[in-house]
Amino acid sequence: MAEKINTLNGYAGKILRIDLSTKNISTEPLSEKMCDNFIGGRGFVAKTLYEELPPDTDPFGENNLFIIATGPLSGHFLPASGKTHFGSKSPATGGYADSNMGGHFGPALKYAGYDMAVITGKSDVPSYLFIEDGTIEIRPADAYWGKGSLICEEMMKTDLGEEFQILTIGPAGEKLVKFACISHDFGRQAGRTGIGAVLGSKNIKAIAVKGTGSIPVDDVEKAFARGKEAFKQVAQKPGFKGWTPQGTAGITDWVNEVGAFPAKNFQTSHIDHSQLINGKKVLERLKITDKGCYCCPTPCGKYGHTKTALGSAYMEGPEFETIALFGGSCMLKSIEEVAYANYLCDELGIDTISGASVAAFAIECFEKKLITAEQIGRDIEFGDLESIVYLLNLMSLRQNEMGDLLACGVKIASDKIKQGSEKFAIHVKGLEWTGYECRNAPSMMLAYMTADVGAHHNRAWVLGHDVVGAATNVHDLITAGAAGDKRAKAVVSGKDSAAFVIDSQHTRPAFDLLGCCR
Repeated sequence: MAEKINTLNGYAGKILRIDLSTKNISTEPLSEKMCDNFIGGRGFVAKTLYEELPPDTDPFGENNLFIIATGPLSGHFLPASGKTHFGSKSPATGGYADSNMGGHFGPALKYAGYDMAVITGKSDVPSYLFIEDGTIEIRPADAYWGKGSLICEEMMKTDLGEEFQILTIGPAGEKLVKFACISHDFGRQAGRTGIGAVLGSKNIKAIAVKGTGSIPVDDVEKAFARGKEAFKQVAQKPGFKGWTPQGTAGITDWVNEVGAFPAKNFQTSHIDHSQLINGKKVLERLKITDKGCYCCPTPCGKYGHTKTALGSAYMEGPEFETIALFGGSCMLKSIEEVAYANYLCDELGIDTISGASVAAFAIECFEKKLITAEQIGRDIEFGDLESIVYLLNLMSLRQNEMGDLLACGVKIASDKIKQGSEKFAIHVKGLEWTGYECRNAPSMMLAYMTADVGAHHNRAWVLGHDVVGAATNVHDLITAGAAGDKRAKAVVSGKDSAAFVIDSQHTRPAFDLLGCCR
């Protein structure tokens, strides 16, 4: 029987299913009803997990699902339409998990003919998934297993060809570190909720995709014209010029000025060295070139080089969250050191947010004499790059009993350490906070508390409401921060916080459903 012709404009029209245990590979048509009810991206993820995953599923069990989902705008000629979404049951929280990243993977998957891939089971040997249009294979990954995320991607590009888009996990994902991430495009990560450890539990090191097809639209000429108009409109937005030069690092000074910067494992909300680790320093000390994702007119990524006493590296970043957690919570005092920690997390394959938070938690435990140098393997302290690098390797490679414990995140670690450490294990539902200290930000605290995945700013970024007292656009704040604008001062009214958080949580998912960046 001839394959059904796809009539869903904007969609590739198929779901790919792979059972790693049985080696069964199949496709099914994407239904119009599913598109109407759930749109795409995070909607496809939530729908599939709810309907197909039993609540008692072990996050590392064979029956857990690993889902890749695109949106109806993914891969089109539209601004910032390169987002890819992932879903599973989270090793970090034991609950619902989704994470997303930029780059070029989602568009390539759609060009190969698939809006979504649903992966279950477990490969009996280390493997990677090969997808080239209608050719889907489970291939051995012996040559790549044990390699860092960035090295693995480089090797696979050499072996398969530069035109392939590749997802990888690092050693942390292989060792089931509960905040392991997925890496792509030498600097894009799906970092939150431990999604990389799910791939590791399935013995999958990487996924490579190449697509040569197209995505149907109702009228090609009109679609192209709409795309051109959208790019023109983006370029006219007030925050456009402020966003690109420094990226998210541009808000570093501003967040510090309004008292929302995490310092010493969130002990305080201000640091004295923000001007040494801000967006301006990224440009002066690190940047080689801007780096953008698929169809992006505002390339916020900064590809650069860092050199420290412990070594040098090429990397993308650091972005604001990484600066806040390594530069603030861990108290590293130079942008070069923050960037090196960023690089190490990327290569090991761990979320920079959780990795830095776990390191800061461990140092505070050590300072309070709740854990010893014998347990850790050495003395550790805030502001010391050697300590941070040691801890990142310790937890990512599970190098001793303490490394095993820290690899579980701050909640489980504090449950074991006890002695009052629970009071400074900063998390929601087991997911470590992102880079905003909430004593001066009650709405942001509420957003963390009510986010379905745990503490994550992408569910509702409402800091501007707290400290400016209005529904301030993040792009405007980036422009103000980059210019050293002092107008924004903390007001901490808390007025209408609940309504504002609810509104943000209801509107921001639109981007995640459509497959585009905020």
